[in-house]
Amino acid sequence: MLILIPVDSNKRDSAEISSVLEAKFWALLDIDEGKIQKIDFYDDKEKIDNFMDAVVVNSDFEQVMEFIEAQMMVLVAHTQKNIDDIVEAYLFRELHQLAH
Repeated sequence: MLILIPVDSNKRDSAEISSVLEAKFWALLDIDEGKIQKIDFYDDKEKIDNFMDAVVVNSDFEQVMEFIEAQMMVLVAHTQKNIDDIVEAYLFRELHQLAH
């Protein structure tokens, strides 16, 4: 599963989720068998040519129409900030799907 997260850094250990409009980087996580297999950071999400299954945003009020139009699931991380916490919440189904 490929999950996209807008983040403030391209360093896995220090990157935190940011708003879609303020994202400095986009983390593309390849999750398989309950583990992160690979993380790639992009400075422009338009450079990503893979089909992504989901995007994780940090609030219910993010601008997500482009992701919905791309048939991506939009998940909200209300309290999780770093990549590992977001992935753990995803695996335990603690992220909520955005109602649109």
